[in-house]
Amino acid sequence: MNADLIIKNCSILTPDFEIIHDQNIVIKEQTIIAIEKERTETYDVKESLDGKGKLVMPGFIDAHTHTNQQLLRGRISDEYPMIWTRIMVPFESNLKEEDVAISAELSCLEMLKAGTTGFIDAGGSYMHKVAEAVETSGLRGVLTCSTMDTGAAIPESMKTTIENNIERNKDLFNAYHGKADGRIKVWYSLRSLITCTPELIQKVYETANAAGTGMQTHMNEYTNEISYCLENFQMRPYEYLESLGVLDENFLGAHSILLSENEMDLIQKYDSKVAHSPISNAGKGVTKTPGLMQKGISIGLGTDGSAHSGLSLFDQMKVFKSLMRAFWGVPIFDPVVMPSKNILEMATLGGAKAMLQDEQLGTIEVGKKADMILINTDQPHIAPTHQLTNTLIESANSNDVSDVIVNGRILMKDREVLTLDEERIKYESKKAMDALIIRAKI
Repeated sequence: MNADLIIKNCSILTPDFEIIHDQNIVIKEQTIIAIEKERTETYDVKESLDGKGKLVMPGFIDAHTHTNQQLLRGRISDEYPMIWTRIMVPFESNLKEEDVAISAELSCLEMLKAGTTGFIDAGGSYMHKVAEAVETSGLRGVLTCSTMDTGAAIPESMKTTIENNIERNKDLFNAYHGKADGRIKVWYSLRSLITCTPELIQKVYETANAAGTGMQTHMNEYTNEISYCLENFQMRPYEYLESLGVLDENFLGAHSILLSENEMDLIQKYDSKVAHSPISNAGKGVTKTPGLMQKGISIGLGTDGSAHSGLSLFDQMKVFKSLMRAFWGVPIFDPVVMPSKNILEMATLGGAKAMLQDEQLGTIEVGKKADMILINTDQPHIAPTHQLTNTLIESANSNDVSDVIVNGRILMKDREVLTLDEERIKYESKKAMDALIIRAKI
């Protein structure tokens, strides 16, 4: 039988988050066609990887990031609020097309080296350049345009009419949705409830729904966002969206930190999805994740972009486990309030659900897309271990990712990225940041 790639003698993280050893994974036409200890077929393969001493697991999915903000790294830490309107949006308003191009390439490079195989971008400017970076890098991405039509603190250059907002996103959708062998999907978005009129919110939902695609926005991240909804509509943010008829199973609420019990019930009722960004969120509150899990709500993990903490989901998982134990576990003496397996599920299958692609992604199974990473476990900070899933959260880091595969194609092999020119990207991104500092006075 012909096949494109075989990974020999590896360990595998199963869909039940158990570890099985001495396995062979066979990939053909972007899909896993066999997982077996003893090969029952003789395969004529184009390429093979030695998996000895390595764990194959689903690639991480960054369920909330900002590729437009890659050149803002290190700028917002230790700043007083509101950093979003005071620093981040003004920074984005000064971006040129070439800035977004190199920012997107640098984002893809960092994600690849951190074991992230797919991501959901919260939206920005010149998103066609982000699409080009995704296509070149081989990653999987959900993209959208930044959408705003109001807000006193927002630069006028970042706002436009309802018609223009919809037209820009339609153009992106028509040009890139489903392209790059299906790796690129285009959604519609609201940048924030305080920067979108009710008319724009409803129009974005109607357009996304008609196109059969997803819709996302930042939700319940800041107290002033909740105050805005209470003062203007006498409802909390999720209640406000329900009143507009825009909550459904294709809706993703990024952050979702400051939730009331009724809002949690609404998320459950409409089967909407949630994405936490633990390190970014920690400066604003602690997510009610145990309660969301108890209601069966799908949760993904995101980085919120490198302006906050870098693009490593390993870092996010470590911080998340500590936050959950300290805030929810310690007061009631529940040391297992957030098991490692649950956190790994959020970073993989939870991200796939956030992308609305869990039938194809998020687990290592026959019939699913071959999006996977190989972790070098033959290292003193990882092995030997009593429980590898625990050690992945406690001790592993991005540098332990040896190989990255998306759609059955090897994108990184033995830590060498094969699809992007790493040295050029690092050189050009430094030049771009230096120019932005001068131009934007950030």
